[in-house]
Amino acid sequence: QARRKIDPDAPAPKAKLMASYYEKLTTLFWVSQNHLFHAYAWFKYYALCKEYNRGMSEETKRMLASAVLLAALCIPSIPQESGASGEKQHGISSTAEDDIVKQKMARMATLLGFHTRNPTREALLAEIRSKDLLDQVPEYLRNLFFLMEENSDPLFMVEHAEPLLEQLKKELGNTTTSDENNDDVEDTTLGRYVKPLTSVLLLKLIVNLSKTYHTVSMDFLKSLTSGLGMTFEQVEKSLVLFTQTKTLSVRIDHRAGCLRFGDTQLESDVMRSQLTVLSKQLESVARILQPKDQTAIAVSNSASYASIRAALPDEHKRIIERKTNIEQRKEREERMAQEKVRQQERQKAEEEAQRRKEEEIRIKKEHLAREQEKQRKIQQEMENKEKIGILKSMGKKAEEISEEQLAAMKTEALEKEAQAESNRKREEAERKTKEAAKKLDYLVRAIRIEELPLIKKKYEEKVKSDRERYELETVEKVKKAKEQWEFDVKAKNVMEDHGVFKFMEEFEKMVMAGREVGHKELCKEAEAKAEVEAEKAKIRRARKRKDDEAKKAAEEARRAKEEEEREKQEALERAKEEARREKEAEEQANREAEQRRMDEEDERRRASESRGPPRGGGAGPARGKYVPPSQRGAPGGGGGSRFGDRDGPSRFGGGGDQYPGGGRYQGGGGGGSRFDDRGGGRDDRGYGGRDRDGGGRDDRGPPSSGNSRWRN
Repeated sequence: QARRKIDPDAPAPKAKLMASYYEKLTTLFWVSQNHLFHAYAWFKYYALCKEYNRGMSEETKRMLASAVLLAALCIPSIPQESGASGEKQHGISSTAEDDIVKQKMARMATLLGFHTRNPTREALLAEIRSKDLLDQVPEYLRNLFFLMEENSDPLFMVEHAEPLLEQLKKELGNTTTSDENNDDVEDTTLGRYVKPLTSVLLLKLIVNLSKTYHTVSMDFLKSLTSGLGMTFEQVEKSLVLFTQTKTLSVRIDHRAGCLRFGDTQLESDVMRSQLTVLSKQLESVARILQPKDQTAIAVSNSASYASIRAALPDEHKRIIERKTNIEQRKEREERMAQEKVRQQERQKAEEEAQRRKEEEIRIKKEHLAREQEKQRKIQQEMENKEKIGILKSMGKKAEEISEEQLAAMKTEALEKEAQAESNRKREEAERKTKEAAKKLDYLVRAIRIEELPLIKKKYEEKVKSDRERYELETVEKVKKAKEQWEFDVKAKNVMEDHGVFKFMEEFEKMVMAGREVGHKELCKEAEAKAEVEAEKAKIRRARKRKDDEAKKAAEEARRAKEEEEREKQEALERAKEEARREKEAEEQANREAEQRRMDEEDERRRASESRGPPRGGGAGPARGKYVPPSQRGAPGGGGGSRFGDRDGPSRFGGGGDQYPGGGRYQGGGGGGSRFDDRGGGRDDRGYGGRDRDGGGRDDRGPPSSGNSRWRN
């Protein structure tokens, strides 16, 4: 059921599985002595077997039906009294505890699938009757059922039940004894129900006696229960249990030798209604003795009925009007109540909104105030902790200082004071350490001076005492050795007369002969074993040498391979180095050839310049000086263009083209250089300078002719 609650679409378990489940429940509840659920489990098991096991034999059906009936009869029956008198008789009523027990029983029955929320003995017996299960049980079990359920005669109940129980024991085997601890769980026969049936039969006997008698003697009770096979002590114990479970009210009076039924504490309640009951009974007796005139009663009743029928329409109309007025008044009151409720709800909503608004404002203010106070306290606490730490470092007791004093202190002043105190303590400690070291030095020196003669004296005394003790011990040892020697000599002389060693020579020879034979055999076995071990060791050494040689050969091959690879790598690196050197030499030769060519061009350019003045001739302004455009065409060499298309001096020479000496990167620089021993140009950045083709200070030169930006 729990699985189907989780998953409603899950298929129902098979009938065979459920039958096995209820069969195990019968054993479980029998062990727990829950006879009610034990009987219900048997009933469910019987119903499943009968419905789904079509091939079940009649004997099996009879056994199962008998088990169901006996299990139901074993349920203790609680007598139900009618009205409130029964409750007063036992002094109990419906309580919350009873309701809780009923709820637990109902929940357990639902979980176990018993299809009832009120599992009782009466309900189960009614089911048994409705299923015609009594027709399938033996005759003596039917008689037992009718005896226990329909017979209320306490005088013959046990007498009639005794042969039936004996027949049950004889036919199905007596698996129970009078020992109450002999409950064998593994016993599946019906004989185990004899003892519970006896207990239920005793309960019914006592209940019927309590209904019939107020007082019963113990001898009479013993005679009635003698057929149950129980001692009177067991009967007394059962009575106590029945009383504890409030099944019945009985008191055992051993002084008077009787049983008293009923509760003395509630006898006044019974007497309270005794006169009323007597009045009702006397009235019924009077009606029987003197019956009333039925004709007069009929005439009186006819007149009453006629007056009632005459007043019926007016009464009906009045009732309808009253009902209408009541309904109208109810509607009016309901409308007024609804209006009042709506008005109260509106007012309540407005008040709630106003209250929420005020509450939000108050909460915000309180939150802000709490945050500010929290920050202030945190800041104050941090400062106080810092101050306390400073005070503790100064050696002061911070616990004796109050919070107000801490707040009044300044952290900077405390830090300065702590620093000064720390410096003072450090200086004081250093001074004390020096003084203590000096004092200790003096003390140790004085102690050593004073103890030196004492140590020498003590040493001499110890040497003297050791020498004396040694001499005494030596003399005593020699004396004891001499005495022991004399005693040994005497003992030897005495033992020689009684010696047995001269008789042992022949025995020793005989024993040693046997031992020599055994020793030779052991030697032979040891030699054979040693030869085998030597042969095995020789084989192991040979295998080891072979393995070592193989490992050595593999190692040499690996080393040779590594050496060969290393030589190849070195040869490759040497070849790369040779190629790099050749390439550098070739580049150097190209640079030198290019330098020579440029030097020759410089010589030719100088020679051509020395033969005639440049364009724009004349003295002109100084070389390299700025000439305004208006004066560049004047006599004397001004007015030259930067790009050589005008007359006059150029920026990089005496006039004419910007690169008159073989190009921008060839160092010939128009009109000389500020360094007279090099190509023209006034700076060193390549216009006839030091680091380009004009033969400057740097000897790097142009790159190789293979891939160069200076290639012609």
